[in-house]
Amino acid sequence: MNNAGIYIIMAFIITVFSCRETADRNQDSMKTQKNNYSIDREFLKKHTDIIELKNGESALVIAPAWQGRVMTSTCEGDDGFSFGWINYELISSGDTLDHMNPYGGEERLWLGPEGGQYALFFKQGDPFEYEYWQTPAIMDTESFNLVSKKDTQAVFTKEGKLANYSGTEFDFRITRIIHLLEQEEISRVIQADLNDLNTVAYRSENIIENTGGNIWTKDNGLISLWMLGMFNPSSSAVVILPVKPGEDDKYGPVVNDNYFGSIPEDRLKVKDRIVYFKADGSERGKIGVPPLRSKGLMASYDHENSALTLLFCDIPEGETEFVNSAWELQNKPYSGDALNSYNDGPLEDGSIMGPFYELETSSPALSLAPGGKYNHSQITIHFSGPEDKLDIICRKVIGVGLEDIKKAFQ
Repeated sequence: MNNAGIYIIMAFIITVFSCRETADRNQDSMKTQKNNYSIDREFLKKHTDIIELKNGESALVIAPAWQGRVMTSTCEGDDGFSFGWINYELISSGDTLDHMNPYGGEERLWLGPEGGQYALFFKQGDPFEYEYWQTPAIMDTESFNLVSKKDTQAVFTKEGKLANYSGTEFDFRITRIIHLLEQEEISRVIQADLNDLNTVAYRSENIIENTGGNIWTKDNGLISLWMLGMFNPSSSAVVILPVKPGEDDKYGPVVNDNYFGSIPEDRLKVKDRIVYFKADGSERGKIGVPPLRSKGLMASYDHENSALTLLFCDIPEGETEFVNSAWELQNKPYSGDALNSYNDGPLEDGSIMGPFYELETSSPALSLAPGGKYNHSQITIHFSGPEDKLDIICRKVIGVGLEDIKKAFQ
């Protein structure tokens, strides 16, 4: 081979490695710029079909292939903060994992219970151990069907069939409606002015219908609608849950922290009927609020990013029967919590799924006759803006100020 040929080959090799280095740098740059809405949206667009609902600077991204979940949202346009946590590593790999595919997203639909004699995540007779735990495909890898789409609304449906741990079969149809709210609607929800604040809000209606021929009964096991949202953690992020007063023997504990072991006081505090829970993504833990303690409201505040989130959900007054997802045969299978929050963190081997934190709501245990329906509706609102304006909203809706939240763990 002559010198010219060698030079051409060397130039080609250098160009290939240069392109690879540029791609690697771009990928690293993308990873460091996460929490930017347009970057998150374009990343998702490369890997799955998306639907964007938009009204001015308020926008959100939905992934039909992942059960019509809201992946992320912003209240400041393309360059604004991206509220939902997105699993870049898993999505870009194209892999499908064995037990669950944590794609991320700030609002996804599951069905409960997870564990117990009426579990949907374990096959009949299997031990309640991680090796046998399996997220049903309808909540994990199967897409929902897009029925209609407007600028500010999308409607999805899905037919399903599941059997619980006791062998009871459920035939159902899920309808999921996601509606981006106008500023006037947001003001009515919080009963406060939005002057000088950036906001994005959406209502989701999550309707399940019994399409089988049998009534769903307590003796054979009931299911529930279970909404979970993954959000970006920070060292200053705190989850806030106002709770109702009352004796424990009547209303249940103020907060249940026994999901993964008791949570220390430097991460979980209760003061003046407000529960504070660290959402920094550095230590694994989960809390729950019983239905009679719940005000149908959860919140989080991230001082570093000037981000306030409110989550309202419809919980029927006086309803006490919620499914129990504990991984064991249960004495009280309908003694579950109505609201939950999870903070991610490293496992014993040092691996970590996120990090992220979650806000979760559940419907009551659903006893539906053939053709019967139930709608578990919730509204998610994100705010950013001047701290004094955020403080007004916080005091009005939650009952505490931003300084109370920032000082909760000082």
